[in-house]
Amino acid sequence: MHRRDFLAISAAAGAAASLVPGAVTPGMVGLSSVFQQPTAAPKAAPTFTSKRTLKKAVMYGMIGEGKTVLERFTLLRDCGFQGVEMDSPSKTPADEILAAAEKTGIQVHGLVDSVHWQFHLNCPEAEIRTKGVQALETALRDGKKFGASSVLLVPALVNGQQPYDHAWELSIAEIRKVLPLAKELGVMIAIENVWNNFLLSPLEAARYVDELNGPAGAPGAGMAAFHFDIGNVINYGWPEQWVRILGRRIVKLHIKDFSRKKRDEQGLWKGFDVELGEGDAGWAPTMKALDDIGYSTAPEGNWATAEVGGGKADRLKQISEQMDKLFAL
Repeated sequence: MHRRDFLAISAAAGAAASLVPGAVTPGMVGLSSVFQQPTAAPKAAPTFTSKRTLKKAVMYGMIGEGKTVLERFTLLRDCGFQGVEMDSPSKTPADEILAAAEKTGIQVHGLVDSVHWQFHLNCPEAEIRTKGVQALETALRDGKKFGASSVLLVPALVNGQQPYDHAWELSIAEIRKVLPLAKELGVMIAIENVWNNFLLSPLEAARYVDELNGPAGAPGAGMAAFHFDIGNVINYGWPEQWVRILGRRIVKLHIKDFSRKKRDEQGLWKGFDVELGEGDAGWAPTMKALDDIGYSTAPEGNWATAEVGGGKADRLKQISEQMDKLFAL
C-alpha cells in the first residue's frame, strides 16, 4: 500500500498503535489453530537450498522515466529488477503491457485492486460492496491475462461508523463469493496489512486468512493468502514476528522501511521518510524469519516488491542495490 493511499485514511491511522494491546486473546483466536499451517500448505516443509532466491520488483508508479510501457519495462530490467506490480483496473492498454513484458522479460507478477478503498467490502451499503466484488473479479481476470499469480486486496476499513466485527463478517462473506473464480483462474487473493485499523496483529491476520479459505474442499479453498508489507507493521509491531506467525500464508512481500525515531520526533507519517535499511525493520531477523518459513529460499523464487519513492534510472538502481544488501543479511 503506497502512502498516497494511506493519506486517505490518515484520520483513522493514529489509532492503530493504541488498539493493538489486547486486540487478540488466546480464547478469541484459538492459538493452536493459528499456528498450524494453512489447509492448502504441504504438511512437511520441502527441502530448500541455503541460497536466497528472492526476485526483485517495484510498483509500476515508481518508474519515473520512459513514455511507453516498453521504455519503462526496459529501464526496470536494466536497473536489475525482474518484475513489476500494476493496478487493475488501469488505463494502461493491456496489449501494450503484454507486448512490453514479452520483449523485456519483465513479469507482471501481481496486480493491486486499485479501487478497494473506494468500494470497500465492509461498506454498510450493499451496492458499494457489490461494486467492490466486481472490481476484484476484474482484477483477477486481468491477473490471469498478464500471468500474475496474485491480486493484492485491502479487505476492509474500520472506523467510528464501521465496526471491527462487522468489517470481519462482511468482508469475509464478500471475498468468499470470489474465491471460486480465483481458483478457476489460478490467481490468489492476497490480503495486505495496511493502516486501516483492521487485522492489527499477526494472530488475527492468520485467523482471517484461514477463515476465508474454510475447510479443505470448500469452494475456492486455498486461494486466500497474505501480501505482507514489512514497513507497514513497524509502527505497532515487529516484522519478524508477523513472518513467523503468518508462515506459508505469505505469498508476496512489500519492501519498505519505517523509523520509529522520526515518527516520535517529527510525526507519524515522517516515519516512512527513510531509506531501505535505515529504519527499524530489523532486516537481519526478518530475513532469518523468511528463511525459516521457506519464503526467501524457495527454488522457484518468491517476489519482493519495493514500495518506496521511485524516480529515474539512478534512483531505481539505488533501490535495487539497497534490496540486494538487505537480502544478503
